[in-house]
Amino acid sequence: MIELGKPQPLTATCARGLERVLADELRDLGAEAVAPDRGAVMFAGDLRSVYDVNLRLRTAMRVLAPLVRGAVTTRNDLYDLAASVAWDEIIGDNQTFAVEVVGKHRSFHRTTFAGQVVKDAIVDRLRKIRGRRPNVDRENPDVRLHLRLVDTAPLTLSLDSTGEPLSHRGYRPRGGPAPLAETLAAGILLLAGYDGSEPLLDPMCGTGTFAVEAALIATKTPPGLHRAFAFERWVVHDQLTFEEVQHEANHGHRDAPQPIIARDRAERALRATGRNLKAARMERWVELEQRDALDLLLPWGTGGVIVANPPYGKRQGEVEKLFGLYRRFGDSLKNQATGATAWVLAGEPRLAKSIGLKPSRRIPLFNGPIECRLLKFEMYEGTKKHKAG
Repeated sequence: MIELGKPQPLTATCARGLERVLADELRDLGAEAVAPDRGAVMFAGDLRSVYDVNLRLRTAMRVLAPLVRGAVTTRNDLYDLAASVAWDEIIGDNQTFAVEVVGKHRSFHRTTFAGQVVKDAIVDRLRKIRGRRPNVDRENPDVRLHLRLVDTAPLTLSLDSTGEPLSHRGYRPRGGPAPLAETLAAGILLLAGYDGSEPLLDPMCGTGTFAVEAALIATKTPPGLHRAFAFERWVVHDQLTFEEVQHEANHGHRDAPQPIIARDRAERALRATGRNLKAARMERWVELEQRDALDLLLPWGTGGVIVANPPYGKRQGEVEKLFGLYRRFGDSLKNQATGATAWVLAGEPRLAKSIGLKPSRRIPLFNGPIECRLLKFEMYEGTKKHKAG
């Protein structure tokens, strides 16, 4: 079990494409043995580190503490692997637990079956030790476990320190349309080198995810400061240490040094952005403007950062309707955004090409299941358009 002052292997998961950004975040926080992997970054830390990274990381989805790892080919293999863990040191008396399973494995065609095997192993071991079985609570468990299935590698059973994913900052209602995860928005801003020292514009803000994340970065506000975590129910949880880490994490807060502007032509979008900014306690730092996305007037003159997540047109027939928008947006960047650096998340290659500007960088990213490209356009004086084919 993870303890104070005793570093052990840990894993932070993330959207594919953000591994190196997350690795840089961890190094900046003083993590040891940082090693990017596919959709995750391995590192080493103790219980205090678990608290700190959950509070501060902007691009991670979960922070996991591996308990056991091994190759399995049968149901019995998985049962024995799970039963080898000292569950009486992890799950307290009268505590509930749940097992989340992700990934795929040829020996377990249904992830629910793999989760059931792990559950059986835990229940049997604790019943043997305590004389009674623990209860499973899938909705609100005291202890959350994470089983990762990988066909070509050993399985890993971990303790989930996070609970609700770190993308759930708490400022945006869950269950509605979520075109851009908070962690992906933060990752795009970090890839853009944004730290609050330059003015920033989102000309098509939607529900304001870029605006909120930019304000959090600019003010050096930890994104997890106002939410709960799974580790708060661990038997080894140290509340005093956690409060110390919270205090330290909030110590560097500052005023946003440069303007942050969120625009949208839809009044409803601006209302949603305003609500989310208020919920995140960031409304003071973002100016809302009702304006068409093609009107890229920069109130600060030249320079600054522009970030945009235009519609992808994934439904049949929608792509053709968006060519004009992308073409005109490229024209607006060329004619109105002199000196700025624009970053556009494009989920459809044909639409990206119709912008008509040559990107200086193309970064592969995944917005959920959609493979995208983050395009960087440097709008220096005299930027030339190339012919869009």
